[in-house]
Amino acid sequence: MSTKTNDPKQTAPETAPAAEDVKTDTVAPAAEDVKTDTAAPAAETEETPAKQDGKKADKKEAKKEKEPKEKKETKKEIEADLAAEKDKYLRLLAEYDNYRRRSTREREAIYADVRCDTLKKFLPVYDSLSRALTQTPADDPARKGLEGIMNQYNTALNQLGVTAIEAVGQPFDANRHNAVMHIEDDAYGEGVVVEEFEKGFCIGDRVLRYSVVKVAN
Repeated sequence: MSTKTNDPKQTAPETAPAAEDVKTDTVAPAAEDVKTDTAAPAAETEETPAKQDGKKADKKEAKKEKEPKEKKETKKEIEADLAAEKDKYLRLLAEYDNYRRRSTREREAIYADVRCDTLKKFLPVYDSLSRALTQTPADDPARKGLEGIMNQYNTALNQLGVTAIEAVGQPFDANRHNAVMHIEDDAYGEGVVVEEFEKGFCIGDRVLRYSVVKVAN
């Protein structure tokens, strides 16, 4: 009878192996892939602390080598700063010393100018007294009083450092004498002052007023 060959029970065993093939093809490779992927990161994680320790050690060594160099550079910088400040101080001290000397000279020059200008104002009084004595006879009672005033005046000038310039009988000195006349006189040598018209005065090496004189040729 040919109808048994189409029985469903006979076709069932042929489908079972197909199910096993599906399990083998899909599950096994997935398990292997999981093991392979998880093992590599674990190894990398185990090596990281060792690398970090090595880097820390390298940094410490580099820091130890760098510290003496930095200290040395810092010392040089401090020495350079000190040298620069010392140079500034010395320059400032020299400038102040120059300023002090210059100020002293200027103050002394101003004082000398003021003193000379003041003393020059009193010289016409001397001229007036000198002319009064020349014109007053020796037997005039007023002459004695004029002589006393002139003596006081000369004493005051000497105390102030003012001295009269010698003229008559002295060689002509253009730095002290002002020649307004020249004469031919064999009694005097050439270039000798023979007469004084106005008395000259000086204070130290500075001339207050030149002597106005007559000079022999």
